[in-house]
Amino acid sequence: MSLELDFYAMMVQPMRDELTQIGFQELKTPEEVDQVLQEKTGTTLVFVNSVCGCAGGIARPAAALALENEKKPDRLVTVFAGQDKEATARAREYFEGYPPSSPSVWLMKDGKLVSMLHRSDIEGTSAAHVADRMKEMFNQYC
Repeated sequence: MSLELDFYAMMVQPMRDELTQIGFQELKTPEEVDQVLQEKTGTTLVFVNSVCGCAGGIARPAAALALENEKKPDRLVTVFAGQDKEATARAREYFEGYPPSSPSVWLMKDGKLVSMLHRSDIEGTSAAHVADRMKEMFNQYC
């Protein structure tokens, strides 16, 4: 790895840690994505992370707030757009019919996509608003 790539990875690590510290599993390869998203039982929340301001100021804090809810997904996973490009591309294949979006939140139940929050649902709102939307998803499907 070049020095520039090492530096960038180091700068992004805290953004990754915000999610892993609250229970998200990072999926860094297409194989890891398939292993989790081909699960046909239970619920899986997929968080497409990114370096943008709405990810850091709204989406990641919203995820932490939403996980205070009584009902939660069985599995919490994340891919990082712009970092783990192949894993992110594979995850997006499971969201067929929807344009790429980062940050975004996708809820799968029994192997099927049941709800999502696109960047347009996140940008320009607040962490509390997005957390409430995520809690509604959890309460309905988890």
